[in-house]
Amino acid sequence: MSHNVVFLERDSLKVEVRRPNFEHTYEEYAQTGPDQIVSQLQRATIAIINKVGLSEEILAQLPRLKMVAIAATGYDAIDIAACRKRGIAVANIRNYAIHTVPEHVFAMVLALRRNLLAYRQEIEQGAWQKSEQFCLFTHEIGELFGATMGIIGEGAIGRGTAAIARGFGMRVLFAYHASSKKKDVVLTPLDQVLAESDVLSLHCPLSAATRDMIGIDELRKMKRSALLINTARGGLVNEAALVQALDEGLIAGAGFDVLTTEPPTNGNPLLDLHRPNFILTPHIAWAAAEAMQFLADQLVDNIEAWVAGKPQNLVT
Repeated sequence: MSHNVVFLERDSLKVEVRRPNFEHTYEEYAQTGPDQIVSQLQRATIAIINKVGLSEEILAQLPRLKMVAIAATGYDAIDIAACRKRGIAVANIRNYAIHTVPEHVFAMVLALRRNLLAYRQEIEQGAWQKSEQFCLFTHEIGELFGATMGIIGEGAIGRGTAAIARGFGMRVLFAYHASSKKKDVVLTPLDQVLAESDVLSLHCPLSAATRDMIGIDELRKMKRSALLINTARGGLVNEAALVQALDEGLIAGAGFDVLTTEPPTNGNPLLDLHRPNFILTPHIAWAAAEAMQFLADQLVDNIEAWVAGKPQNLVT
């Protein structure tokens, strides 16, 4: 059988994507809008997507579709139940960001823990230049050694984050949460993790059970000196609650790489937080060149394995 492979979001990967090693035709589109999905996948037997949504209504209009290869780990934009019902295989990417995301987490943690943005801002305003001594003591600086890192999500990225934390001499607590599955990790009740963490980092999937898992009640349970880092999914944290927590000093700061809607074309309350104790980056924690190439290679590996009758990384 000759397959028709269609990549709907080629511009979402800035690295080489090799062609599959079986008989096929290939089409790719830089981006695909919601109203273009059906027409562009009409002939596809294999679809490559990243963030494009595939609902029951859309899938019903694609009778030729047999496989969906996701160029990412998350698959919350796809109706998995509808894919199962229609016999459509869905494969995602595993373990590609085990270094780049934890590194991004700690780039944010170090910048916030040492108040680098605040100090840089003061230098730009001339404060150091006017100082009567060789240094400024205008913002608190905290060490990571001996501090507690709370992690929600005990998968490969959560564990990678824990490894770096331990390298800094931090105590690590993995929190029990609604999506916990790993049996080889000691899990601590979430309320205890919230209360004891100096840094709380999120690494769990977005689902109905985890949406808004960090709201104002959870933020009130955290230390006022704590940092909240989210490089997983925007919907894990209630964004209005985070703004309130930062305004009221319920936590010391936050670093986010994700928002509930991306790109935030209709605005977002976190876009308006212009303060040195909040860092927002545009969903790029995963995007180190090495990690992206690993992803692209595994993406095609998943397709080739499925065509060969030896599927891997299936979520259906």
